[in-house]
Amino acid sequence: MNVLLVDDHHLIRAALVGVFEELVPAVVMFEAESVAEAWQQVEACPDLHLAVVDLALPDRDGFALLADLRRLRPALPCLILSAETRRDLILRALDLGAVGFIPKSGSRAVMVNAVRLVLAGGTYVPPEALSRGGDGHDFATAPQPRDLADLGLTERQTEVLALLIKGRSNKWIGRTLDLAEPTVKHHVTAILKALKVSNRTEATIAVAEMKLELPKLV
Repeated sequence: MNVLLVDDHHLIRAALVGVFEELVPAVVMFEAESVAEAWQQVEACPDLHLAVVDLALPDRDGFALLADLRRLRPALPCLILSAETRRDLILRALDLGAVGFIPKSGSRAVMVNAVRLVLAGGTYVPPEALSRGGDGHDFATAPQPRDLADLGLTERQTEVLALLIKGRSNKWIGRTLDLAEPTVKHHVTAILKALKVSNRTEATIAVAEMKLELPKLV
């Protein structure tokens, strides 16, 4: 497994390298201290499996790097690591397609569990983003379905949901599942209604809070 780690703090990179080596003994880490170095690593290793990106980088905003990676390398999952824990930043990262947001202030155990979840195909959302949804919905206190069957989603819709929370576009989902784009849009609408949310970011947060197990798709 090849992982790109973009952070200008040596100690943070060392800690993340230790986490990945604990979880994936055969992992190969590619490190970068800036956006410019990150792109050099991307070009040098086209078969990266995951990128871990800090938001505070010396030469460019981490959100810009995230957006560019999602646009130019859509198959590469991106995990955000940040000292900032403001809910609006977490939601922005998820909205841009990040597969998780790990606060640097978290314990090593939190970091290990977050990385383990992402490696298993899940999305890690920190507690700071779970308190209230964008429409005022409180995910933490609302009654939650016990499993996917309780949501009333079809098997195909659960597959769409699994790709949706990974930040995949409707076109990508349609190509992966061999569905027409209008059909994907119909499924997405049904999914948002079932989750009682209004957008993809809220859907990601809701799934994380409900701890639902979704199909593992690329």
